[in-house]
Amino acid sequence: MGAFTWEGSFATGVLKSHALSKELRYAAVADFEIAQFCRAEPGFGRKAGDTITITKIKNISVPTSAALSEHEDIPIDTLSIGTTGITVSALGRGVEYTSLADELSFFDLKTPIQRKLKDQLAQVNDNLAAAAFKTTYVCAMPTSATAITWDTDGLISDTATHNITVAHCGVIRDYFKDTLHVPAYEKGNFIGLGSTKLLRGIKNDPDFQQWRQWLRPGDVLFNSEVGMVEQIRWIEINNTTALSNAKGTGSVLGEGFVFGDDGVALAEVETPELRAAIPGNFGRFQAVAWYGVLAYGLIWNATATAGEARVAYITSA
Repeated sequence: MGAFTWEGSFATGVLKSHALSKELRYAAVADFEIAQFCRAEPGFGRKAGDTITITKIKNISVPTSAALSEHEDIPIDTLSIGTTGITVSALGRGVEYTSLADELSFFDLKTPIQRKLKDQLAQVNDNLAAAAFKTTYVCAMPTSATAITWDTDGLISDTATHNITVAHCGVIRDYFKDTLHVPAYEKGNFIGLGSTKLLRGIKNDPDFQQWRQWLRPGDVLFNSEVGMVEQIRWIEINNTTALSNAKGTGSVLGEGFVFGDDGVALAEVETPELRAAIPGNFGRFQAVAWYGVLAYGLIWNATATAGEARVAYITSA
């Protein structure tokens, strides 16, 4: 009687090595940081139509002199009111599976499906928020180690030749303060969202100030926050679908946004949620999906006027 030889009979395959790990591994996804800075618009929801109209009160022009002569009537100025409409749409994606696949699988299929659908939902939200930020008319292109060229007509026509530095942060901060009069996001500071490449340009600058050096007791650290420069709190965005790492001459620039209060609004009729489909074909076919009704929109859109514009888009033609 011949001897049984494991190696000779089953060189490879599940009969040779059939142990299955008890732990599932998941593909990594980008961090989701952009949508958290978009304020949900109050007073809008179900049974309110598909569009919310945001009313904006513009500044009254300041006269060279407000002095009056004795018999002169008080001049009458005009109050200008503008509106912005944000129109929502239904959004959703799903994954189907069969009851047979679930019954034969070692792992419960619902758990990994739900987890990856949540990841997908978060990235869709961040991409939509980023697209809304990019509609700003104020665009910044670094054209030297210290200088920025501004496009303020909504058309990006200049090419960046440098990545951003601490000096550029100072230019943006001063432009926000003395030209655009952008109100701070919170506690006197603006928010900067930068791609990994953009943040590397700042962090390599010896003048960079890390967050540990300025946080005070009670201050909250945003997710992925890496530091503050010139009153701009910078958060790293590694989602290259939202912010590119390859802009400008020789892909030298990473994209980013700097903004103050009232940047982008979220109009939400139905908060996205996971839903299980009613099983079909006598319970054999099943599905899980996320679904929501919402939209993101720039509040002060189509303007680079002082007192109105709130967002700068760091990019390149």
